Amino acid sequence: MQAIRIHEDGGPEVLRYEKAPDPVPGMGQVLIELRAASLNHLDVWIRKGLPSVPKPRILGADGAGVVVSGDGFEPGDRVVINPGHDHGDGRITVVGEHTDGTHAELIAVSREQVYPIPDTLDFEQAAAFPLVFETAYRMLATKAGLREGEWVLVWGIGSGVSTATLAIAKALGARVAVTSSSADKLERARELGADATFNHDTDDVVAGVKELTSGGAHVVVDHVGEATWKRSLDAARAAGRVCVCGATTGPNPPANLHRIWWKQLTVFGSTMGSKEDFEAVYELVVSGRAEPVVDAVFPLAEAAAAHERLEAGDQLGKIVLRIPR
Repeated sequence: MQAIRIHEDGGPEVLRYEKAPDPVPGMGQVLIELRAASLNHLDVWIRKGLPSVPKPRILGADGAGVVVSGDGFEPGDRVVINPGHDHGDGRITVVGEHTDGTHAELIAVSREQVYPIPDTLDFEQAAAFPLVFETAYRMLATKAGLREGEWVLVWGIGSGVSTATLAIAKALGARVAVTSSSADKLERARELGADATFNHDTDDVVAGVKELTSGGAHVVVDHVGEATWKRSLDAARAAGRVCVCGATTGPNPPANLHRIWWKQLTVFGSTMGSKEDFEAVYELVVSGRAEPVVDAVFPLAEAAAAHERLEAGDQLGKIVLRIPR
């Protein structure tokens, strides 16, 4: 089969479009002919060696396609993959990090990770939702206990996890304020249902959020880190919840511990999700209550260009790789 593999850590130039051995499904596995796969920042970190994984390694956590063989499915069934294999003992192994991933023509995964998709969901949309929607749902629903009518502040609406957070928060009946430095992205966010938008380079986001929400956001979602952390704590209302799932601008901001105790804030660290988290967002997506946003689609062979777009931060939503039959 053709696949995107890395043989060393580095920039987009280490991505090789090459022949790789076809996967051989084991007991309890489903062999899938992939039609689409998406990119996540996880792929960038692994490509750079953060963490460094055994090589050669096929990247990619998210994928959708058709079944070739496997118990419980018929050949040709349209399916999507849950990228996290929940072992039930606190361990979750991730496709593309702990095993070969979805940026290939074929993959074999556990039957427990495979879910049917309706004809109303195309392969690109299906590949766009699993990891980021699972991550966003775990933050909002499982950890923060988001309630109908509450306000959520989401930094950097261009990212996949931010667009997923917007979609899920709206599906759960919350109100959402988002930020970006791009006027075009803020306009698109309003089209996607954002209740308020702020330019985080030129607007006083904290003052604006406090005025808009009569005291501050009930939930703040921060995957940016050093560039936004202080404002996240300031923009949260008293007894608010701050969810952290990444730190793209750096993981070590000043702690500002006094803000946490004075305001009695709760800070949740969160990543990926359980089988139950995935199945909850799966139902939201297949029912049409939450729609994944596809930013751009690249051929599998042009994965390096897709990585460059993701690292440049030009996207709004998910970057997807189309995999030829």
